[in-house]
Amino acid sequence: MAENRSGRQRGGRVAGSRTSPMVVAGRTAACAVSLAVLGASGFTWYEVKNLTDGMTTSNALGEAKKDAPPHLDNAVNLLLIGLDSRKDMNGNDLPKQFVEDELHAGSSDIGGYNTNSLIVLHIPPSGKVQAVSIPRDDWVQTYGADGRMHKVKEAYGIAKSMAEDKLGSKGLSQADLEHQSREAGRSATIQTVQKLLNIPIDHFAEVNLLGFYDIAKAVQPIEVCLNHPVDDPIVSRTATHEGGGTGLKLPAGHSRLDAAQALSFVRQRHHLLNGDLDRTHRQQAFISSVEYKLKQDGVIGDLGRMQSLFDVVKKDVVIDNQWNILDFAQQAPNLTGGNVEFNTLPIDKFATIGGQDVNQVSPDKLKRIVQQLFGGREPAPTPAATDAATDPNAAAEPSAPAVVEAAFKEPETVDVYNASAVTKAAANESKALTDLGLKAGKTGEATTRPRTTTVTYGTGAKDGAEQVAARYGVTATASSAVPAGHIRVILGTGYTVPAADGGAQSSGGQGSGGDNAPDPAATLQMQGPAVQAGNIPCVD
Repeated sequence: MAENRSGRQRGGRVAGSRTSPMVVAGRTAACAVSLAVLGASGFTWYEVKNLTDGMTTSNALGEAKKDAPPHLDNAVNLLLIGLDSRKDMNGNDLPKQFVEDELHAGSSDIGGYNTNSLIVLHIPPSGKVQAVSIPRDDWVQTYGADGRMHKVKEAYGIAKSMAEDKLGSKGLSQADLEHQSREAGRSATIQTVQKLLNIPIDHFAEVNLLGFYDIAKAVQPIEVCLNHPVDDPIVSRTATHEGGGTGLKLPAGHSRLDAAQALSFVRQRHHLLNGDLDRTHRQQAFISSVEYKLKQDGVIGDLGRMQSLFDVVKKDVVIDNQWNILDFAQQAPNLTGGNVEFNTLPIDKFATIGGQDVNQVSPDKLKRIVQQLFGGREPAPTPAATDAATDPNAAAEPSAPAVVEAAFKEPETVDVYNASAVTKAAANESKALTDLGLKAGKTGEATTRPRTTTVTYGTGAKDGAEQVAARYGVTATASSAVPAGHIRVILGTGYTVPAADGGAQSSGGQGSGGDNAPDPAATLQMQGPAVQAGNIPCVD
């Protein structure tokens, strides 16, 4: 069976053996992090032997790791998956009274198997932990599913449905069919995130709607803070309206929430200025609030009290079967003490595709942002497959050193020339483009006067040029007049200053190397301000 409920996993302590002080310290820190993280997204991680007895584990990571990008450092990447499912682990509907009456979360026939919360935690051996949320409606290519373009949240459900079709003739019980098809959903989600961000996922944790509620109930009341009052009345579904609303009504400032209110707080998307994007910030802020409460209440560091909390929530949480406490004995302490910064990856614009409201994103831009934020070097654009095929002198397969060298070439250089009447447009656009990870080149007045902005590129700069072209809504073209590795932008006479991408703005915060160190996120384009853990941040 794909899932199992076993306390003995790789790295687990042999019964009767003496646990070293390092492992005890690591376990304590890992437990503290678990409850800090599980707050908004409903996820956790713990020591593999004692704390995970009776917990559901998954083999999905093994398949996803077969095609994972290499690590650039000794950090651990943890993917947190919030599953918007009204089903239990065996595929049964959650009780109607719970879903509809108590949580005001619609009925058990909606929600499907969308992953409405995806957060990657990058945990280095020392320094600040960087966490990024992927907006659920980002329009991306899904992997491990049908390989087509979908909202990122749909990778899980599509792969699960495909697996059910294949397994349907095997005469499995409903529970076994649910377990095995969910494995396909998890694997597809992990693969899609890995490809989208060009990072390996080392571990993951998943929880559904009921799991979040149980977690919130175990730690309630939870204090949150709002910049503005909210009123999100419940609207019944009709033939012309899909319904919605959580029933949440809170004033501006600080409020103390019970479990049902907490679920409404992180689920609300109507009556918010930025809809789902504001909801993502709510999730991040809630994690911070939970960590702060646990520290203030003295739960962090008290293994007995943590064990009691884990016993309440472990029935709802799924983790991969490769968790090993030794992996986190050094990294986990970085997740406590407010040493986590959350950012939301930017979107390019809102769009409607196939009747769906989606977020259009640039995968190249997201890869660059994540590589810079996580401290790795930027990967070079992948050469087109036709390059070698059309070059008779091309080697059949480059040597390993050549591959490594090619993988870490310098970013493309972008030269910007202004043909418009906008003052300092070339310099300002150069700054905006270098914030995306490109290298600043020449700026100045254009010698030609095209009506529309043009983007041309030299050899090896195609991917970066396409990213730049997306900013101006044009198509990048190759040009022998542009030096290799360079992108040339001529701002046309009709150029106007681009609006901020979907409200995106640079985030602030302290750096990972101390109070005076630069914050790697500070110069990167993000979707709204960063959320700093370790306090009760105010959000919209």
